[in-house]
Amino acid sequence: MPFEPINPPRFPPPIAPYSAGAKAGGVLYVSGMLALGQGGFVLYPGDAAGQTRHVLESVKATVEAAGGTMADIVMNHIFLKDMADYAAFNAVYAEYFPGDKPARYCIRSDLVKPECLVEIAAVAHLG
Repeated sequence: MPFEPINPPRFPPPIAPYSAGAKAGGVLYVSGMLALGQGGFVLYPGDAAGQTRHVLESVKATVEAAGGTMADIVMNHIFLKDMADYAAFNAVYAEYFPGDKPARYCIRSDLVKPECLVEIAAVAHLG
């Protein structure tokens, strides 16, 4: 099935060969988002809440660029470098999903850069 790459213009160039999202058949797959700025610089080092907010804003921008909203997200794949950041992550996460919550899982994992604390990939079904 062909897909449409989704790359919000405000995003810095990716650090690897991928699109921010891929839309196919009314489903949007959002790539794993990290708190990275221009040139792959890690934003909010040591601040899991700050990184979570940045990552969720990136997810939101990708979903909106595809014509959806955060309410269209049905699944989140969450990666934390340290489970000690779980409470800080959840406090910010709850702001972005105040109503019905999407399905999700959360695992502890090393991420692309040592300073990265949070990564989220998402799946949205677009109307």
